Amino acid sequence: MSNLELLISQSNVFNGIQQSFDTAKYALLGVPFDVTSTYRAGARFGPTAIRQASLNIETYSFRSNFDSEFLRLIDLGDLHVSSNPEKTINMLELVVKELFVGKKMPIVIGGEHTITLGILKGLISKPQKTAIVVFDAHLDLRKEFLGLTLSHTTFMRLINENIQPAKIIEVGTRAVCSEELDYSKKNGIDFITSHQIRQKGTSVIKNEINNILSSYENVYLSIDMDVLDPAYAPGVQNPEPEGIKTNELLDILCSLSLNNIIGFDVVEVAPIYDTGITAITAAKIILELLSAIEKTVN
Repeated sequence: MSNLELLISQSNVFNGIQQSFDTAKYALLGVPFDVTSTYRAGARFGPTAIRQASLNIETYSFRSNFDSEFLRLIDLGDLHVSSNPEKTINMLELVVKELFVGKKMPIVIGGEHTITLGILKGLISKPQKTAIVVFDAHLDLRKEFLGLTLSHTTFMRLINENIQPAKIIEVGTRAVCSEELDYSKKNGIDFITSHQIRQKGTSVIKNEINNILSSYENVYLSIDMDVLDPAYAPGVQNPEPEGIKTNELLDILCSLSLNNIIGFDVVEVAPIYDTGITAITAAKIILELLSAIEKTVN
């Protein structure tokens, strides 16, 4: 029995799209995990809420002129998570490795942002040729926080030190501490603040990111929903004012050079804190990004 069969439970199907594993190109996986939350818990309910919201979103993208109804997508269900963060990360690594071997692009919905560490441990085989682009209000580069060295506040530091991708770019930054600023400077981690996005405009920012990514063979995208201003995504675990707008995020995401994307995640939806708008927005982001990827590679 494979890791996929052992570690995953079935659930509602994202956007009503369900191909067989053999024919699918994209494999969507939920990770209902929020054990290390240090402010508002609730992201464990994110995968279910995003799936439910996706069933009411029309499939045609005017950005990409593509109908996501034709996506070769399989929804695998949810990972059987543990209350132990290390165990959950290790299980996620096993499943993503199997998807990589099966030549499926992983699309992961969370869950807290810590899960990105497990995804990348299972996915990245050529770190020296890989860039990570993270859309997030926070840098998440602390060494430890509240006694935890593995958490949603430290995972990007662990990615940098343990996986060692060639480049990390963080976009939408506006909530940091001095420790993280010093670490990013010493380790060559680039970040673009939400203030810079508003000042320069999305076209300039998109070009800046694409110029950096042109040097790398593989690109992974991670979208923390708190990159958006709480006016657009109130249902997150760590909301931070002065974020970017939904259209600004999509303008940047869907204008990136997507030929070398190896996967992406959308995390930190905590639906108990709003009336459904954040889950709806997350589902829309997934569909728009998948449509953009599909239109680019075909």
